[in-house]
Amino acid sequence: MDEYIYSKEIKVRDYELDAEGVVNNANYLHYLEYTRHCFCEMAGFSFQQMRDEGIVPMLSRIEADYRRPMRSGETIISRLWVESQGVRFIFHQDLFDKDSGELSVHAIVTIIALENGKLSRGERFKEVFKNYLK
Repeated sequence: MDEYIYSKEIKVRDYELDAEGVVNNANYLHYLEYTRHCFCEMAGFSFQQMRDEGIVPMLSRIEADYRRPMRSGETIISRLWVESQGVRFIFHQDLFDKDSGELSVHAIVTIIALENGKLSRGERFKEVFKNYLK
């Protein structure tokens, strides 16, 4: 658990469920994205600041392994750590059930950045995330 640099609690809401009464698979992607947004804000670089600086982070790839379904009323503990690989920023993210500690989703999310419409080397992200990159 010491590899994680950020953690966020998320409550499962009824409208996120599918016909089987479990969280719809697409909503897990929302949880992952929400966690990344909160992390960026905590690190001092909100998405509004990115837009103001002409920076657009873009999802390049996502790989998600679904392990355990979540249900209404459960609380998710969303954790992440991030590394830099050239122009890519790789977010390693896990979603756990708060009560049982069981892993629900393991994901690897790759982000690239455009600056003023062109692919960047992500220097601004490297600067802001320097204390968090593995």
